[in-house]
Amino acid sequence: MVKRKLHGAAAMAALLIGSVTACTGPPSGSPLPDSELSAPLAAGRGREQRGFTLVASGDVLPHASIIRQAAADAGGNGYAFEPMLAGVKPVVSEADVAICHMETVYGADGGPYTGYPNFKSPPEVAKGLSATGYDSCSTASNHSLDDGADGIDRTLGALDKAGIRHVGSARTENESRKPAWLKGGSAKVAQLAYTYGTNGYPMPDGRPWAVNMIDRDRIVADARAARKAGADVVVVSLHWGTEWQDEPDAQQLRLGKDLTASKTGDRPDIDLIIGTHAHVPQAYEKVNGTWVVYGMGDQIAGAMVNHSGAYDPRGNQGSIGRFTFAPPEKPDERWEVRRAEFIPQWFDTEAGRVVNLNAAIKEGKDHTEVRDRIQKVVLSRDAEKEGLEMGR
Repeated sequence: MVKRKLHGAAAMAALLIGSVTACTGPPSGSPLPDSELSAPLAAGRGREQRGFTLVASGDVLPHASIIRQAAADAGGNGYAFEPMLAGVKPVVSEADVAICHMETVYGADGGPYTGYPNFKSPPEVAKGLSATGYDSCSTASNHSLDDGADGIDRTLGALDKAGIRHVGSARTENESRKPAWLKGGSAKVAQLAYTYGTNGYPMPDGRPWAVNMIDRDRIVADARAARKAGADVVVVSLHWGTEWQDEPDAQQLRLGKDLTASKTGDRPDIDLIIGTHAHVPQAYEKVNGTWVVYGMGDQIAGAMVNHSGAYDPRGNQGSIGRFTFAPPEKPDERWEVRRAEFIPQWFDTEAGRVVNLNAAIKEGKDHTEVRDRIQKVVLSRDAEKEGLEMGR
């Protein structure tokens, strides 16, 4: 998938950062061909240094009601997820790199498909994500083994077919060791992904590497390996935290602090952490000079019921993180986030649509209360003092 560059937020990045010399290569934001993945790229050395924007969003969790909506949107011909995501397409497609979280696995073509508790989603989800502008998805979650090895194989195959990179679950041991490689501006971006658990399901026979589990030492080792392979920016997707808890829990705070403190020389090993799983928006925070999004909430989900058995509207609230990266002035220095933004979003379960809340408010919709609640949670750890802004 090749996206349209540069405009919107990406054009803003160009104004902030500027450029040095001309270059050739894949369009900004497009997945890197395998032939480019083994060649380290240091800053300078005759290539253009161009910044980029990266957006990341929360859990894609197709409950039974979501599957029915996608069938209705397809008019009786399969399943269509593009209409569901149309409200955030301008934000996603204008970014140079766009990352989603595919929480569930896919069923076989034609079904059957199921929602909670053991999800098997239509593979057409991948097509909808691609049409919206996503370049890569994390696939490590507590639902990664809901349909065993077959579920993983079908999911990754469908993402491949849709042109979306993926990381977090794997079909082969070799695949399990590789990040998702992406291109943003003149940067090579490596995405890594891990989960806290798999709902008690054991790894498939002969595939102990099928799903990446959270382990501090492994994450650091993988980040350093990605850097050695040429990554200019390393992004870590973590499926972590306590469901229905607005505040990050002790594990999130401890692991976030440990990972952002890890350095090789003077350069941090990890440049951005993006979290999922809690089903509610959580705070953004700059930790040891690195942005951590503890939880982005759900992007797509049916009406959510919390642990007390009550419908909880927070389960359909979330944010999109948008980060503008600038290239270093000298080789071997880190790419810096020059601008950090969050964009409040909400899934309207009655309409079956993802809503960009600020865009909807501008059009006269009465969504101020939910937008302001998301803003309050996102800024609850003083991210505004570190420059986090609410985007459009």
